[in-house]
Amino acid sequence: MKKVINFVVLAASMTAGFAATTQANTLDDLLKQVKADRISEAKLDKKREAEFLSERADKQALLNKAKQELANQQARNKRLTKEYAENEIALAQKEVELDNATGTLGEMFGVSRAAAANAYGQITTSIVSAEFPNRGEALNRIANAKEIPALEDLEELWFALQTEMTESGKISKFSVDVTNLDGTKSTETISRIGAFNLVSANGYLTYNDEVGQVQPLPKQPAGFIAETAVSFFGNSAGYSAVYVDPSRGGILSLETRKKTLEEFFHEGKEVGYAITVLLILGCLIAIERLIVLGGMSAKIRAQEKNLDKPNENNPLGRLLKVFYDNQSADAETLELKLDEAILRETPKVDRGVNLIKMFAAIAPLMGLLGTVIGMIMTFQTITLFGTGDPKIMAGNISLALVTTALGLICALPLILIHSIVAGKSKSVLQKLDEQSAGLIAAIAEKGSK
Repeated sequence: MKKVINFVVLAASMTAGFAATTQANTLDDLLKQVKADRISEAKLDKKREAEFLSERADKQALLNKAKQELANQQARNKRLTKEYAENEIALAQKEVELDNATGTLGEMFGVSRAAAANAYGQITTSIVSAEFPNRGEALNRIANAKEIPALEDLEELWFALQTEMTESGKISKFSVDVTNLDGTKSTETISRIGAFNLVSANGYLTYNDEVGQVQPLPKQPAGFIAETAVSFFGNSAGYSAVYVDPSRGGILSLETRKKTLEEFFHEGKEVGYAITVLLILGCLIAIERLIVLGGMSAKIRAQEKNLDKPNENNPLGRLLKVFYDNQSADAETLELKLDEAILRETPKVDRGVNLIKMFAAIAPLMGLLGTVIGMIMTFQTITLFGTGDPKIMAGNISLALVTTALGLICALPLILIHSIVAGKSKSVLQKLDEQSAGLIAAIAEKGSK
């Protein structure tokens, strides 16, 4: 600020001198003016010198002040350095004192952390948490603690372990939100069988520990297993048998992955369906034949009780009618007539029997056809994708094996049914042959007399 003022004063004096010079008319005036200007400049220089000296004194004062502050900071640095060293020594001493005072508590700290970590993994995945949620928070805090656990923390660990042990031996019913497979939720009453299984009126449930939700199984296990769970849930008194999973979900998960008989059947595809059609047709024909032959046998037995009055509603009656219509003929002619009548009745009796036999023979061949098709498809898959993933070939191999099994399953009952139907038809024809032989013998005996 002082420099700015000095510059302004100097500029003003120079302007005034220039004006005075311009106003001088003679040399004497000019001389006087120059002398006057020299005196003014000398005064101005003295003034500037004084100001400079004054500023120099101020700068020295500032320098002295800065040196004093530096000395103070250096002294403070020495003091803090000394205090830091003393604190480090004191801290090391306190750590030694803490270790001596802790003693075996350090070992307890490690044991409690390990026990809490093990219990956390077991309790959070346990189905008991479906009824008692949020039990793992305290255990997680203890397992990740950096200091010695307090008495309250140890009590929380104790309560968690005791609760798990106590509830694992109980069968409990409680209400909970069940998350369905479509994402919707519904409040249901379910039963917890210890720490093994959750069951409801619809079968087995599972506990998803990742999201803390109770969910139904994607597919229930085999029918006889699921039925015991439903029966157990509905039983309010007494004892009820139920399948439990001691692996806490592992065995149940494997059971749900097993294929049902219906799923195996559909793996046979078109060949399997064709074999099934053969079995159904063979059974229908066998049922029709058994009904017809059973009726024939009953009518023949009734006709045997009344041989003098032939009834044309049965083969024996029609055979007797031929006999009575040709009583005057000789034995040879009558025999031919009766044989002709038996031959007319044979197609009616044997109708469909050979068809059942043919179905029994075709079914294994169709199963073999399905096997060959499945193996061709398997080799084609190997050619395209290699043998790195067996699951790619599993479907085609399953087709080959299932069709073979279906062919045998179809053939075995059809063979048995054919034997039964063929036996029935043969018994009817044998009865006709017996009666025919008897009638011819009677005629021959009469002729001999």
